[in-house]
Amino acid sequence: MAASSSSSSSSSRRADNGYGAGSHQQQASSRRRKGPGALATAYLVIYNVVMTAGWLVIAVGLVRAYLATGSYHNLYYSIEKPLKFFQTGALLEILHCAIGIVPSSVVLTAFQVMSRVFLTWAITHSVKEVQSEDSVLLFVVAWTITEIIRYSFYTFSLLNHLPYLIKWARYTLFIILYPMGVSGELLTIYAALPFVRQSGLYSISLPNKYNFSFDYYTFLILVMMSYIPLFPQLYFHMLHQRRKVLSPAEEQKKAE
Repeated sequence: MAASSSSSSSSSRRADNGYGAGSHQQQASSRRRKGPGALATAYLVIYNVVMTAGWLVIAVGLVRAYLATGSYHNLYYSIEKPLKFFQTGALLEILHCAIGIVPSSVVLTAFQVMSRVFLTWAITHSVKEVQSEDSVLLFVVAWTITEIIRYSFYTFSLLNHLPYLIKWARYTLFIILYPMGVSGELLTIYAALPFVRQSGLYSISLPNKYNFSFDYYTFLILVMMSYIPLFPQLYFHMLHQRRKVLSPAEEQKKAE
């Protein structure tokens, strides 16, 4: 979740929180009614190719670090910079929706993208003590596999040449990747709590001239609690979309 955003055809941005299938039929219909122009399409192809390559760099970095050390511990440090860069680069997806070259909800896309950016910067970057936690590797691996598939899906869809294997992976692997990513995110936030409480990170206490207080520790607990209603809804929605998109009837309909 924090996702932490994921996403129809080429332009179903983040309707799935980045892990699985978005509203395929609705987005495809929107695309047929009004798709991006040639210039916007070329830009989106370049953007998605770059993002695919970026997440492939992260995947290669993880594998190389593991082979070099023989351990999966502390692999975060080997991909910290590209992870921050390319996850932050997803903020452009909000702009794509806002200017209309991608027909998705700006609010939903912003929420889903910002949830991952939040975990990247406000948790993992800001609380150095959690960077060595295995839970960080858990969500990083889930994000990496998901994003390679997602951006590849977008690219081939924009080119009107989507291999079935990528389509299948997009609407299937979330079954494992979504719970894996969410588990890693929650465990990482939980691991950060004692350090946040001890340091008072990002907290504002009274009295102050603005007469305003904010407890980042309590805020993180509320963020964790928000996963309880959101995760099941999104997960079962994605399962529903998978049945629709990969059903034999749907495939036969597209073949005709």
